[in-house]
Formats: sequence, C-alpha cells, structure tokens
Amino acid sequence: MGTATAVRRPHAEYPELSSAYGAALLAGGGCLRDGPVGRVGLELEAHCFDLSDLTRRPGWDELTEAVEAVPQLPGGSAITMEPGGAIELSGPPLDGAGPAIAAMQADQAVLRESLRRRGLGLLQVGVDPLRPQARVNPGARYQAMEAFFAAGGTGAAGAAMMTSTASLQINVDAGPRDGWADRVRLAHALGPTMIAVSASSPMLGGEFTGWQSTRQRIWGQLDTARCGPVLGASGDDPANDWARYALKAPVMLVHTPEAEPVTEWVPFADWADGRTLLGGRRPTEADLDYHLTTLFPPVRPRRWLEIRYLDAVSDDLWPAVVFTLVTLLDDARLSQIAWEATESVATAWDQAARVGLADPRLREAAVRCVQAAADVAPADVADSMDRLLRQVTRGRSAADDFADRVVAHGIDAAIAGLASDDRLKGGA
Repeated sequence: MGTATAVRRPHAEYPELSSAYGAALLAGGGCLRDGPVGRVGLELEAHCFDLSDLTRRPGWDELTEAVEAVPQLPGGSAITMEPGGAIELSGPPLDGAGPAIAAMQADQAVLRESLRRRGLGLLQVGVDPLRPQARVNPGARYQAMEAFFAAGGTGAAGAAMMTSTASLQINVDAGPRDGWADRVRLAHALGPTMIAVSASSPMLGGEFTGWQSTRQRIWGQLDTARCGPVLGASGDDPANDWARYALKAPVMLVHTPEAEPVTEWVPFADWADGRTLLGGRRPTEADLDYHLTTLFPPVRPRRWLEIRYLDAVSDDLWPAVVFTLVTLLDDARLSQIAWEATESVATAWDQAARVGLADPRLREAAVRCVQAAADVAPADVADSMDRLLRQVTRGRSAADDFADRVVAHGIDAAIAGLASDDRLKGGA
C-alpha cells in the first residue's frame, strides 16, 4: 500500500520470461502479503469543473498548473489527474479507518480551497453527469488504451470509463495467509451491497440512464477477462486465482519503447509461451508488471487488497462508507454479520448497479451491514454514519438525492452547488 512511483529501468534490462508457467509463478507469488490487518489507504477521485462554465472541460496544462499550485497536503496524499481531468487524492497507508479518513478530509480541504481560488470545483459522483467523454491527458498509455478498447468493440464504454468515471477506492491489508481466501471472498460478497450503498451516478451526458450506479454499468460493459471478478471456482486460493486471471487476460499494450496498443486478442500466456511475439519479442518481467496494472477487477490484489467497486460519494457520506467496509472486513465479529447479511445478494452486481437499494434484498443487506458498523463507530464518524444509516433504512442512495436536485433545480444548478461544497443536503 502506498503512492510512491519507482523509477523504471528499460525493459531490456529485465529478465525475459520463458514460459506462461514462470509468469504465473511471478504473478501469483507476490500478489498478497502475509501479515496482520489494520492499515487503510484511501483514494478519492472527483470530477473537476469550471464553475463559470460547467460544460467546459479544463485542459491538461490548466489542470497541471492548478495542481502544482496546491500547498503541501497535511495528510500526505499524492495528487494525480485522470485521463478526463478528474483529480485524485491518494492517501498513504495509515493505522485504521479513523486516521485514514481524518487525513483524507484534511487534504481534501486544502485541495478544494486551492482550486476554488482558480474558479474550479470538485464533484464527487460516480460519473460525470453532464459533459461528453473527452480525454485531456496526452499520455501514450491512454492513447493506447483508447485504441485497444476500440479494436475490441468497447470503444464507447472504454472512453467513458477513462474520462467520465470517478471512484472511492479503499486499500486494506491482505491479512494472515491462512485467512486470505475468506477475506477475498468476503470483499467480493460485499460488492453488490456496497455498490448499492454508494451508488451516486444516475446520469451520463446530461440524461438519466435508468441506473443508480452508471459507473458500475460502464465497467460491466468492458470485457470480463480484464474487469470481471477474480474469484475462481472455489475461491480457496486467491494467489492462484489471480495468476490464472492475469495470464488469461489479453495484453493491452506493449512498450516499443512507446506504448503500442495490441489490437488483437492475445492472452498474456500466449506472449509468455512464445506463441505470439509482440513488439517483435517475448515479454520481460517488466512487461508482466505493467500488464498487471492494466487489469481492473473489482477487488485487485497488489500485496494488499484494492477495493475498486465503489462510486465516488459526497463528503457527507464517504467517511461512513469507508468505515463500514473496513470494519466489516477487519472486525471478526462484524465479518460474520456481513457474511450472513450478504449471502443472498453476493453475486447481484448488475442488480445493485441498476436499482440499488430499491431491491428489498439489497436494502436489507445494506441496513444490517451499516447498522453493524454504526454500532461500533467512533465519534469522529458518527454524523456520517447516522446519515448513511438513515439513507439505507429509507432505501435511498446519493443517486436518489442527486436526481432529486436535478429535477428540482436543473442539472447546472445541481452540479454548481455540489461542486462548490460537495454536500447533498437534500434528502437527509
């Protein structure tokens, strides 16, 4: 868990892979780290809007200048920009949900104020509700990704994923080795319920989509070999499941030395075994490492567990969402409650994204899970937990609150108000 970026050597300086079997051993062997639970790292994305012209997407140079002008962040977050200009705060791993939440809140406050002085605001919803998809990041990686998705027939979904989505990502320790299987299975089982709880994206391109989490809908339109759940048939060996997943997934791009898209379906196993040569060569260990960064399952092992299935949510709610999910995973007693609560909806990914808490089973699971977390919540997150519990008990989500604001005041007013202070005050 961390945010530091290592300086990469040229690919030629890394050992060449001789077989898919060897690649699988490397991928699976380092995917999870044995140790205690407790550390939490947060990543929060937000759409950046020009508050004087909501239809204008700020350009790359403008955003770079704005980010470089942000004062040092007290919580230690790194600031990065997504392909469509969304701004991401990536916090360091800290001991527990409480410190991680407090650090992120402090960093958010500094970032928001700095951007506000430049007439920019941040909107924390799962999908940009207004502006057409457009990439502002000129990087070769994202050009190659566009070409890859287009060649595979998912160009529209790929463009929307890269430029119009925003998430709340939670990173937690993998825990002791003998508990990996149960921990990974629970992280997946909680997925549909927590998607329903965090759903905040009912609009895309200025229109209602009919989905509570349009973000999850977009991810569901991409290929499952790259974006589907990792779990194998039994889920008993997460490291082996990840190795199989990684080797079956198609290669997205190859460094030659620029990022060159792979426009045919080539599983990494075929490249590693020499059945197909990409860039006129076999892959190196660096190619495998890079390939793993192009896989986007809802729960991704990176020595720790990346929980990637949550919509970005407002400042009033995200601390409670974080505390709920972390506590359900890390507290053994609450984990049992979560298992029992989510059993009937553990695979209802599409249903959660489409109707959210309007589904009675998802609503019941959400109430049980959030109530269990609220019962042990510290004072620092009590207000957020109370709000979240009221919402799920009523079968409402941030998507409902956002939709109500749009209907009542119009989309421009809804976005302007939320991007200015990012609180959904109506519907509380």
